[in-house]
Amino acid sequence: MSTARTRQVGIYIYPEAEVLDFAGPYEVFTTASRVARRRWPAAPQPFDVALIARQAGLLRARHGFEVRAPFSIAEHPPLDVLIVAGGVPTAELARTEVIEWIAGCARDCELTASVCTGAFLLGKAGLLDGKRATTHWEDADELAAMLPRTQVLREPAWVDAGTVVTSAGISAGIDMSLYLVERLAGGELADATARQMQYDRRR
Repeated sequence: MSTARTRQVGIYIYPEAEVLDFAGPYEVFTTASRVARRRWPAAPQPFDVALIARQAGLLRARHGFEVRAPFSIAEHPPLDVLIVAGGVPTAELARTEVIEWIAGCARDCELTASVCTGAFLLGKAGLLDGKRATTHWEDADELAAMLPRTQVLREPAWVDAGTVVTSAGISAGIDMSLYLVERLAGGELADATARQMQYDRRR
């Protein structure tokens, strides 16, 4: 394991967020820390994970799935990695405070990432200008129309554009998160995490 410190991962969720868009990455990073504690008990665990919403408390994700975010955009741990879930982000795109918060986090974070239509929120925050990105195949044309300076790719499970990483739809967020584990803490841990999850990685 190449990490020498614990990185704080924040996952931004909102009403009508796609459940696997946040649950998948949450499972990857928490499982990575569980695996790492077994393999390297003397080392700091690689990740802490926090769910963050505009306001802390209970919200309804897609299909009525209830989830509680313990942190708000006004009060949360300092983040090293921010992941923005997809789903139906229409209301969030209209919230200036959310867009400004994402942009501010990106300035301070080591990495900012999105799953599925979370890319629209990254794009609204100006994080995808002049970069390559991806989203759910069904939404790629709309993202390209919204962001004419972004090269929207339709085939990859994820696209690494340096400090910004975007993934395709829903389950692709798991593949992207395993890639982020590899990038931040090493391939051995990423492979062991995928094995623990009994998940066949798309590379």
